[in-house]
Formats: sequence, structure tokens, C-alpha cells
Amino acid sequence: MNTRILFLEELNRLRHDLLTMATRVEEDLGKALIALRNNDKELAKEVKAGDAAVNAMQIKIEDEAAILIATQQPVARDLRELVTIFKLTSNLERIGDHAVHLAKAAAKLAGGPAFRSTKHLERMAETGKEMIRMSVSAYLNQDAQAARQAAALDDKIDEEHELLTEEVLSLMKKHPEQIKKAVRLLNTSGFLERLGDHGTNICEAVIYMVDGTHEELNR
Repeated sequence: MNTRILFLEELNRLRHDLLTMATRVEEDLGKALIALRNNDKELAKEVKAGDAAVNAMQIKIEDEAAILIATQQPVARDLRELVTIFKLTSNLERIGDHAVHLAKAAAKLAGGPAFRSTKHLERMAETGKEMIRMSVSAYLNQDAQAARQAAALDDKIDEEHELLTEEVLSLMKKHPEQIKKAVRLLNTSGFLERLGDHGTNICEAVIYMVDGTHEELNR
């Protein structure tokens, strides 16, 4: 078989595996969101248990990409894509970690009217899901402008984080007995805020892959 054809077949397999990983991470984030909304501890446990599967996907994809670099010695655009794959898997794995953090919080935020409202966390998670979907689509379509549009969603996540922080700090003054739960809420919001940062990292990697330039987004 022609060496170039073989390389492209292996690269397409990596793309498919990366899409599978991204889909799993998005699904886990969605489950964590449902667990938060419904106080579903069993679903939260399912998200936590699934973290090992995401980690295994990362290792498999990165091992295969490393083998492809070593055996095919790609250059220029092909090499940039393989480097980008490493960046994407790393950031997707971290997003998966933040889905687990949200799932853990879902089991602990129940009770107490002062801190039961989770609308900001829910909006952050919803936007995070959309950001994953759009950024990975930008990678698969090799579309730098679509990556920039996906990165812009980080501003929405940051805005919800700031609103939540203001509300919780105000509630802490009125309900000092709920400080422990308030801190947990703030920590969870912080994890979701960083989820947006990892989504931005993916978008920057896509732009590097397509244009060969290092563009900083959302700074």
C-alpha cells in the first residue's frame, strides 16, 4: 500500500478516536449537569466511574500518534495536526476531570435553601458542552474561524462565574452557617470556569494546526 495512503488512514483513525473521546467527555458533562439538577447521586457516581475510560482513551490516542510520528516522520501540516492531537487529548482529559468535579458537587449541594440555586453552574456546564462540540467540529473541519467562534463562548462562562461569585458572597453574609456549602459552590464554579479555559486551549491549537500561527484567545 502507498505510504501516503497508509498515513492518511491512520490519521483518520486518530480523528475518529478523538471524536469518540470528545463525545464521551461531553456526555459525562451532560450527565453531571443532570445529576446537579436532579440531585441524582447514582448518576454522579456513574460520571466519576467513567473518568477512567476517558483517561484510557487519552493514552491510546497519544500512543498511536507518537507511533505515527516515529514511523512516518511527517512534516509541515501533517506534523502540526499530530502535535495538535496531543493538545486536544490533554485538554479534553482535563475537561473530563472538571465534569467529575461537577458530579461530586451534585451529591453535596443538596439541602439548605440559601445555596440550592445552581442556575449559574448549569449555564456554565451547558455552555461548556457547546464549546466542546464546536471546538472539536472546528478541528475536524480544519476551520480556524469556527475555532475562534467556539473560543468566544468562554466569555459566557466567565460571566456566569462572576455572577455566581457575587451572589454567593452576598448569601454568605446573610447565612454564615452555610459557609461550608458556599465555599463548595465557589470551588465548583471555579472548576467550570477553568473548563472554559481548556476549551479555549483547544481552539488555539486548532488555529495553530490550520494556519501555523500561535494566536492567543480570550486574554
